Amino acid sequence: AQRNNIMAARLVAETVRTTLGPKGMDKMIVDSLGDITVTNDGVTILEEMEIEHPAAKMIVEVAKTQEEEVGDGTTTAVIIAGELLKNAENLIDKDIHPTVIARGYRMAADKSIEILNAIAETISKNNEAEILQKIATTAMTGKGAETNKDVLAKLIVQAINQIAEGNKVDKENIKLEKKIGNGVEDSELIQGILLDKERVHSGMPTKVENAKIALLDMALEMKGPETDTKIQITSPDQMQGFLEQEEKTLKNLADKVIQSGANVVVCQKGIDDLVQHFLAKKNIYAVRRVSKSDMERVAKATGAKIISKVSELTSQDLGTAGLVEENKVGDEEMTYIKDCKEAKAVTILIRGGSAHVIDEIERAVKDAIGDCIAALKNGKIVGGAGAPEMEVSRGLRNYANTLSGREQLAVQAFADAIEIVPRTLAENAGLDPIDMLTELQAEHDKGNKWAGINVFQGKVIDMMKSGVIEPLKIKTQAIKSASEVTELILRIDDVIKGSSKDGKMPQMPHGGMPPGMDY
Repeated sequence: AQRNNIMAARLVAETVRTTLGPKGMDKMIVDSLGDITVTNDGVTILEEMEIEHPAAKMIVEVAKTQEEEVGDGTTTAVIIAGELLKNAENLIDKDIHPTVIARGYRMAADKSIEILNAIAETISKNNEAEILQKIATTAMTGKGAETNKDVLAKLIVQAINQIAEGNKVDKENIKLEKKIGNGVEDSELIQGILLDKERVHSGMPTKVENAKIALLDMALEMKGPETDTKIQITSPDQMQGFLEQEEKTLKNLADKVIQSGANVVVCQKGIDDLVQHFLAKKNIYAVRRVSKSDMERVAKATGAKIISKVSELTSQDLGTAGLVEENKVGDEEMTYIKDCKEAKAVTILIRGGSAHVIDEIERAVKDAIGDCIAALKNGKIVGGAGAPEMEVSRGLRNYANTLSGREQLAVQAFADAIEIVPRTLAENAGLDPIDMLTELQAEHDKGNKWAGINVFQGKVIDMMKSGVIEPLKIKTQAIKSASEVTELILRIDDVIKGSSKDGKMPQMPHGGMPPGMDY
């Protein structure tokens, strides 16, 4: 069971290993319907893959945790876990007990975090924007967005500066909107929110300057009764009266909006045709069926309050924007709410030649945003390109020499495993990994802690000076997640088939049981 689990986990790590670094390759994933995804984002590959083995699924969880915590470094976490298991297998072959290896790995992981915190550098307020720009550029190098990384990095840093409250940034307040057409370089930052909606009535203005925006979390249409109701009408006059009353109710709804002074209405639910007509007559711009998340973003961008009862709408509840207009993006009409003063929610509009290109650019931008936010929150950064891993490996070897028990071997195995990152970077770039690692070790022994591999020139250079920077959180989280899952897998000595949760017997799969499994 142990060998089987280690093999499965290692195979998963091997799958994503070739995607690491600036020279990493992409994977094309084709699902059962024939839809394709082209990406080199570790977590996307692992989520899209059809994985059955329980130990392999545990490795996928590592990638998901890394994605949720930081948003980047998923491939790093997975390949470190794979290499830790590979080295553990060699130790098991030498009759070292798995629990001893697990204990040694835990000691090594704690020491690694300590080393990383000691070598990390603090971001100072004077160079914050410049550092964030470099972090975003580093995150997008080697991905689909690489050719336009400078343009996109600038947009990302502007967006983060706009919505940051001290060192706290909520990435939900940066909306990413994708539209096919033009090139990636035509992507733009909107100081406000872009809604994938068009105005509801052709008589409404296409452009509203100095907009006063009402946000309504209700329907501007006739409300039906809660229960089944029957209305009996015995004469045409009654019918006419019924229709007039309905029209009067709808006019009251429109009047309440008009009286508030709003000239733009963003509605979460429907707007009746008659209400549309009354609003259009007063030159009020309206959009409907806007998602809850977009409503909240518009509230943050414009300062408006979301109102659930139109009778309670007042001028104090309205938000402001410099301009609200309908624009054609690609072949669709979209509503721009922009030029918001002190907007705490913004939109990055991503353009590209095809759906697959845009999807991959969106993933790269999300990684870059996650990296920048992690760096701001933690305030600590490290060099990239294998530099921190080599420093950790060096520190762990010195630490192993201070230990006397069998854990010493586990700590040394951990030190070897961490070197998988610079070794993979070299291999993916077509460089000789042994030459690069010996050169790298020599530089680190001289005290150059930010020496890393420049995969484009095939040289070892100072990464902090050349602007290859990553947040400390990526490295610490990757080591924590990888070591924890490795310890968990090492402690498993048997895989037992359990009954299904509801107590029912499992159904015979289509085509009978797989070979070797008796029913």
